[in-house]
Amino acid sequence: MTSVQYDAVIVGAGFAGIGAAIQLKRMGYENFVILDREDDLGGTWYVNHYPGLAVDVPTTTYSYFFEPNPNWSRLFSTGTEIKQYADGVADKYDVRRHMRFRTVVQGARWDEEAQAWRVSVADGETLTARYLFTATGFLSQPRLPEIPGIETFDGRVLHTTAWDDSYDPTGERVGIIGTGATAVQLIPELAKKAADLTVYQRTPIWVAPKLDFRISERAKRLFARIPLTQRIVRAITDTIYEMMINVGVVHYRVPLFRRLNISAMDLCKINQFIQVRDKDLRRRLTPDYDIGCKRPTFSNSYFRTFTKPHVHLQSDGIDHVAADGIVNADGTKTVIDTLVLATGFDLWEANFPAIEVIGREGRNLGKWWRENRFQAYQGVSMPYFPNYLSLASPYAFLGLNFFNTMEYQMRLMDRLFGELQRRGATTFEVTEQANADYLDRMTELLGDSLWTLGNCASSRSYYFNPHGEPSLLRPMSTRDAITEASEFPLSDYQIS
Repeated sequence: MTSVQYDAVIVGAGFAGIGAAIQLKRMGYENFVILDREDDLGGTWYVNHYPGLAVDVPTTTYSYFFEPNPNWSRLFSTGTEIKQYADGVADKYDVRRHMRFRTVVQGARWDEEAQAWRVSVADGETLTARYLFTATGFLSQPRLPEIPGIETFDGRVLHTTAWDDSYDPTGERVGIIGTGATAVQLIPELAKKAADLTVYQRTPIWVAPKLDFRISERAKRLFARIPLTQRIVRAITDTIYEMMINVGVVHYRVPLFRRLNISAMDLCKINQFIQVRDKDLRRRLTPDYDIGCKRPTFSNSYFRTFTKPHVHLQSDGIDHVAADGIVNADGTKTVIDTLVLATGFDLWEANFPAIEVIGREGRNLGKWWRENRFQAYQGVSMPYFPNYLSLASPYAFLGLNFFNTMEYQMRLMDRLFGELQRRGATTFEVTEQANADYLDRMTELLGDSLWTLGNCASSRSYYFNPHGEPSLLRPMSTRDAITEASEFPLSDYQIS
């Protein structure tokens, strides 16, 4: 039997990978490695640094439960501050020394004889580990638009995940494709400098008013001296967000809750009406799907940007890209100098899973998901994949806040690995029956949700897999998810 190099390999050094590492250390594991293809930790908060980047969840809520940060400068903090928070947590909990950067993981295969995972990296090296965690996040594989001629464009092309910090749009004619949450932040910034900005919209987005403000130095000192005060603030913002998800989305079948969902759309329309008086422009900027079908966002400047004379909304479609610009569906051409791609991420084809994972009896995870529905017990485990937790899986994501997802996953790790240690065992695998029962329950719960009952057909939301199932999301409250992760029947796993 081949010796095992590591207790665990974690793929990904974003907040999920950092959280998994902290939990491993809490349970006494020190012999593990975190592999990441980038030059530094932070995941999406390292990769993304486009102008206007900020979190779209209040930063009072956007942090680990166990590690509040009293130093946020604003209610909706900048990407730079989020990255600094990641650095601080990694250093405080001594996980940076476990990280290997510029390491591209190609795949992992379960070795039945060795009862271990063989993890292959791009330089030809193979690592052996008892346990495997994929912490690759949901937003890690950029989506490039399939538009004829885009490769022949002679100007500059920038994807928001590969932003050139030296780029200055001053005086340029800029075209930007996409109007998702990233574009809502970026478009007002580009409009400040560009001579001409054309926004290519396929699907409008619901945008609510943004209640953002600077956090005073006095408040920061109070949070640092009396951490309970910050936890109280977090409890308030958490409750508001939980109510938004559970009342307006998860329990959509209840007539009163449907009314509240409509009220949220009315709020977004009021936000739009205040900033845009042109009736036709408002019509084109208004989604025809229910709020919550895809991720909404917040902004006080997005709609107003379209009222500027040098900013144009193109919502009739793109025919192709020419060498000097974009030819619209109606045959007209817009000449541009720089093309910005705010086209989001490829979740289902490139991210589930982000690497090739081969389990027992040669089962290929990606192939199995596509042929047998996307599924994962408690959002982390699949049968035939022993000693493996996938932290970015179907039915894993809780509402609007990734840290709530990470919190319940760390609780699950604590319960599962605690039982392994209690028994002196080294191997776990979810049973097929437990996995099947969980999938049935998720399907039943989603039957009451907006994603099933609402008008989502035109949303083009990454919440939905290629088969039309909203299987990205875990349809329950954070409290319920944490309770389940802390109390799930240990008999749901075969432990040996």
